[in-house]
Amino acid sequence: MAEHQALYATDEYGRPFIILREQGRKVRTHGVEAIKQHILAAKAVANIIRTSLGPRGLDKILISPDGEITVTNDGATILSQMEVEHQIARLLVQLSKSQDDEIGDGTTGVVVLAGALLEQCEALLDRGIHPIRIADGFDRACKVAIGHLDKISDTIEFSAADTGNLFKTAMTSLGSKIVSKEHEKFARIAVEAVMTVADLDRKDVSFDLIKVDGKVGGSLADTALIKGVLIDKDMSHPQMPHTVRDARLAILTCPFEPPRPKTKHKLDITSAEEYRKLQQYEKEKFTDMIKRVKDTGANLVICQWGFDDEANHLLMQNELPAVRWVGGPEIELIAIATHGRIVPRFEDMTAAKLGKAGLVRELTFGTTRDKMLVIEECANTKTVTVFVRGSNKMIVDEAKRALHDSLCAVRNLIKDNRVVYGGGAADISSSIAVAKAADEIPSIEQYAMRAFASALDSIPLALAENSGLSPIETLTEVKSRQVNEGLSTLGIDCLGKGNPDMKEQFVYDPLISKRQQYLLATQLVRAVLKIDDVIIAGQAED
Repeated sequence: MAEHQALYATDEYGRPFIILREQGRKVRTHGVEAIKQHILAAKAVANIIRTSLGPRGLDKILISPDGEITVTNDGATILSQMEVEHQIARLLVQLSKSQDDEIGDGTTGVVVLAGALLEQCEALLDRGIHPIRIADGFDRACKVAIGHLDKISDTIEFSAADTGNLFKTAMTSLGSKIVSKEHEKFARIAVEAVMTVADLDRKDVSFDLIKVDGKVGGSLADTALIKGVLIDKDMSHPQMPHTVRDARLAILTCPFEPPRPKTKHKLDITSAEEYRKLQQYEKEKFTDMIKRVKDTGANLVICQWGFDDEANHLLMQNELPAVRWVGGPEIELIAIATHGRIVPRFEDMTAAKLGKAGLVRELTFGTTRDKMLVIEECANTKTVTVFVRGSNKMIVDEAKRALHDSLCAVRNLIKDNRVVYGGGAADISSSIAVAKAADEIPSIEQYAMRAFASALDSIPLALAENSGLSPIETLTEVKSRQVNEGLSTLGIDCLGKGNPDMKEQFVYDPLISKRQQYLLATQLVRAVLKIDDVIIAGQAED
């Protein structure tokens, strides 16, 4: 039976009055105890993700309520598909999503770092340090760490003709993915796709122009980059030509069907003569629609909606190939790629609104009847599609996620071509810098700064552990060499190449990705430390 509790205060005469009545309907946790519960929940989520970090990280298998299987080691995907109930654990899910939306890579690292920072908070709280002082110390340490990243970063050169360094970055990003058997091919595809659509003067990459599509069948080696648009459709009639050269596309969002009166009246057909008139009216309307399209010089119709067999037959008779049921996003991409205009009414159709493409062809696959349509040699050359193949749906989906990460890594370098070195090298170097700065701070915040330095060590520790190395011995050795030799490029040799210098191994990590990890993790920890009271309504107390 729940106890009846209440929060009281007294007036100026000493008479008590109730401010908050806590009956059997509420559960309340407050003070340091509440913060410790939050830390426990966050640590549980971070520990799940921790084993997925690095090139030797393990994959997770996620089974949805309807039995669909996802196998991945992408932090954002794992967290987004987990049924997380605890409020603070959900913040970690949102944290990885923020990293994914803003940077696209480093989603596992940011969660591992946030979990390590919260773990350090527990020891500081036990020593009686106030949560806000801890948060202030972490903010101070984060500024030191980010400042140090700027100092140790290297600027890498690249151009449209020389993309070697971008390729190395894409290789680093793909090293831990399921596509690692073909990661050279995928890295080349990622670099070529980004460089095709990139505006190097503005340092901008429009991901709207890069479409990633996949089809089960073949192997990862069959994955290809198509300079144009690929849509999962075929010609609406099997006797229509399967290849159209010098295509002029009419892009329609209106259906090939007679206009329907927008009234509640109905039309009663009482005789065969009236039925024939209606049929003739429909045929005339179809013929008029096709004539309007043909008069503009169009030789291919892309339609957002469907059309019935009669319209399809007339289109085939008039030698006007058509594709129906093309989705909204694909219609927009085709319009961008071919410099065409989307036409909402047949009356608005003009020759100036047609899209242009050198070749439109159907692709067929193996022994199946699957077909896809490729629009190549488009008027806008800055449109590409990556066509991913794989032996099953799981492989194709994971290859798409891996490709997204590598595209983002290359995009980040075009925005800011500074890199730090992976394998935990940048984290170890920042940890040493923060610990050194803490020794010069006279206030109590020095404890929080040292805790931040210890948390930064958690990433190289996890990398060593996941690679089958002795974590503490490996970290201690690399750290002492960094201090003694002054080399900030030394990291964890996860792949066992016998050389811990990440610069020589070409393990590049875009600077903006690492900076964002530190900032987001520190902001999340401040948010958690400031929540000291949780009242859950609608539940009975124990």
